[in-house]
Amino acid sequence: MARPARASSRVDAALLVACTLLALLAIVLPTPTRDAIAGVLQRTFAAPVFALQLRSERARTALAEREQVAARVDSLALRVVQLGQLEAENLRLRQLLALGHRVQRGFVPAEGLHGQGIGESHALLLTVGAKAGVVPRSAVVAPQGVVGLVTSVGNTTSQAILWSHPDFRVSAMSADGATFGIVTPHLSGNDEACRGAGEAACAGPERMLLEMRGVAFRDPLKPGTLIASSGLGGVFPRGILIGTVIGELKTTEQWSRTYLLRPSVRPQDVSNVMVLSPVLVTDNLAGMWDTAGAGAAVVARVVAAGDSLARRATADSAARQRVIDSTAAARLAADSVAAAAGVAPRDTTRVAPGVRRDTARRP
Repeated sequence: MARPARASSRVDAALLVACTLLALLAIVLPTPTRDAIAGVLQRTFAAPVFALQLRSERARTALAEREQVAARVDSLALRVVQLGQLEAENLRLRQLLALGHRVQRGFVPAEGLHGQGIGESHALLLTVGAKAGVVPRSAVVAPQGVVGLVTSVGNTTSQAILWSHPDFRVSAMSADGATFGIVTPHLSGNDEACRGAGEAACAGPERMLLEMRGVAFRDPLKPGTLIASSGLGGVFPRGILIGTVIGELKTTEQWSRTYLLRPSVRPQDVSNVMVLSPVLVTDNLAGMWDTAGAGAAVVARVVAAGDSLARRATADSAARQRVIDSTAAARLAADSVAAAAGVAPRDTTRVAPGVRRDTARRP
């Protein structure tokens, strides 16, 4: 066991002496000779180390730039989303201003806040109250049509139910004023269960629709017919858009018809509304809401859907670019390690030996 230790110490001593002699020789050699020897060493022994350092710096720079580009893309995507929201809000406010210009009197603008608690999905908190002149049983409308009804009023806020609430009712008529009925939320024929059990019993794919009951059997309605408020009942003025006829519902009633309606206002889109004063109950607002307003809302929803698809495509493209960048960085790091180990990277541009050349002449 002592011999290997003594041999190792002798080798270390020999290396120390050799290094010392080389250092002294480098000191006493002329400057041109030392520069020539240093150049040879740099081109032979130190070249792989320099190449590894260069590639490491390039990889580090590429990774830093990729992170910066990814951060910029994320910030731009966030700004695009915020810009879309601002455009939608701007459109709603412009429509509300246009409606106020047409009505001219007897209304209070408000912001509608949706509740997050159980049983609040069909309710709305309004940012105006008794100080602004709001009273119970006031109609709540949007530029597209009927939204709901005020149920309770405080000093600065008030509570309203949306048209999707099981207790909502409005007297309605066709656009030509020839057919009348009562519009209620479509509860899939389970009215009592909805009132007693709440949201669970009212859930369903057709929950966000309306139905028009009590239509005279002799007055059929065609799909696409516009339905508006009739002005009866002392709550909603005449002529406010409610929805569009989808088709007739089969019921057990023999002397009346029931029709399924597509609402003109979606509850989830409600943010800025208008509370109508009771002084407008006797007015005819048929010219305030028209098919152009409903069409503008549809166009806005289509544009928003297109923007969401474009944002999704941009996000997918950014994700693919991140994968490509990470793969390239890993390949660059592998090439750097291979170069440091003295292994030359495989040349993919040369033709494999087993592949024969095409000897056919080109025309």
